[in-house]
Amino acid sequence: MADAAPDLKPARVTSPARNARRFFWPGGLSSRLLILTCLFVVLSQLLILAPSLASYEERWLSERVRLAELASTAVDGAPGRKVSKGLSKQLLEGAGVVSVAVQSDGLRRLLLAGPRMERTPYLVDLRDPNPAAWLSAPFQTLFGGPDQMVRVVAAPQFRQADFVEIVAPDKVLREELIAYLWRLVAVTLFTSIFAGGLVYLSLNAFLVRPMQRITRAMERFRADPEDPRAQVGLSGRRDEVGRAEAELDRMQTDVRTALQSKARLAALGEAVAKINHDLRNMLTSAQIASERLAQSGDPSVTQALPRLERALDRAVTLATDVLAYGKTQEAVPRPVAVPLKAALEAAAEDAGLSPDGVQLEAVLTPEDQVQADPDQLHRILLNLLRNAREAIESAPKPEVRGAVSVTLQRDGTTLVVQMVDNGPGVPERLRPRLFQPFAGSGRSGSTGLGLAIARELAQAHGGDLRLVQSSDEGSVFELRLPD
Repeated sequence: MADAAPDLKPARVTSPARNARRFFWPGGLSSRLLILTCLFVVLSQLLILAPSLASYEERWLSERVRLAELASTAVDGAPGRKVSKGLSKQLLEGAGVVSVAVQSDGLRRLLLAGPRMERTPYLVDLRDPNPAAWLSAPFQTLFGGPDQMVRVVAAPQFRQADFVEIVAPDKVLREELIAYLWRLVAVTLFTSIFAGGLVYLSLNAFLVRPMQRITRAMERFRADPEDPRAQVGLSGRRDEVGRAEAELDRMQTDVRTALQSKARLAALGEAVAKINHDLRNMLTSAQIASERLAQSGDPSVTQALPRLERALDRAVTLATDVLAYGKTQEAVPRPVAVPLKAALEAAAEDAGLSPDGVQLEAVLTPEDQVQADPDQLHRILLNLLRNAREAIESAPKPEVRGAVSVTLQRDGTTLVVQMVDNGPGVPERLRPRLFQPFAGSGRSGSTGLGLAIARELAQAHGGDLRLVQSSDEGSVFELRLPD
């Protein structure tokens, strides 16, 4: 015994990095949506963090400049424009600065002076600040180190001068900036959670939950297409979710129809397989009886025997072909030159057309030929002619005699066999599924396989079979075959 073939299917390996991603990144759409919403709100708040800190520092420094400018006006009213050290210290402490100076007409004058500074202060110009310098100033205050001094230059408000200049310690400013930063962080977190929660709840109600419902319907349908709970419920929405629901509902209906058709085909194939053996035995007995009848010498029997033998042969072929169709298989056609008029007359005879009933009107010459498999062409024509006869007989028109007219035309490299009947026409509701197995017949007792088999045989030849026109005046079918 040969060794069993090894399983070549590669093993599914999960890397540690992928496991880490799964651990840190949730798999549910709802949780991902909540996390992303909070992150985006936090990022938006971070973008306004620097301008907020810069604006807060500008307001704080402007307030110190105005207090120092007001304090410096006491110098203008003092004798000799000089104040005592005690008053100067008191004024400077009240304004929160260590020195105040003004410049007028290009001359800079120190109005209130404090102790000598050991380190050079950094400059903040409030008159026309550069955007980059304005945004970076609060971070220089926060990370410049302890015991720093800030030199502020601003336009005067209470005196006529070029500018007012103060020097102040930035310790208090740093402490207030830090407190303001923590308030911003708290507001950002609250806004992120609140806005993220609102966005999450809104999107979860309008998007995530409907998609979860659609996903559950798909999973149930995949597990059991016959489960009625698997049918997605239509919400009536007109957006993309509503369109997805409608398309899924149509898809489920189409798949159920296809599964039912395949189930019926499988049952048909199984039934034909069971009776095929017995049917062949019965037909073989009939063929033997026909051979004995041929030896009788009766002219009328001899004349009828070819038709009987042809019918028996085609009955055997038909049983085999129905079995093959149930297995979704069809014999490969072997096209030869077939006289169309003779093929039509043979098919009309088997289909029950006659001069006394529904008659055949073949507008053809004996030289008109088509390239087709003789047996398969006979089955196509037989199905079309029999359907036309049954349609005409089901709704007879007393003033009109039933007839089927057949013509042959050439369309480039294609031969078009056009078959026109004067029956009641194909009902409107049947036209979309006319060529579908088990669905294209409107008559009781009919399986609806005839036209489906006929189109399949025509397409196997490289052609097609289609309904061109249908009304109360009749129907027009076209059989197209390559020349």
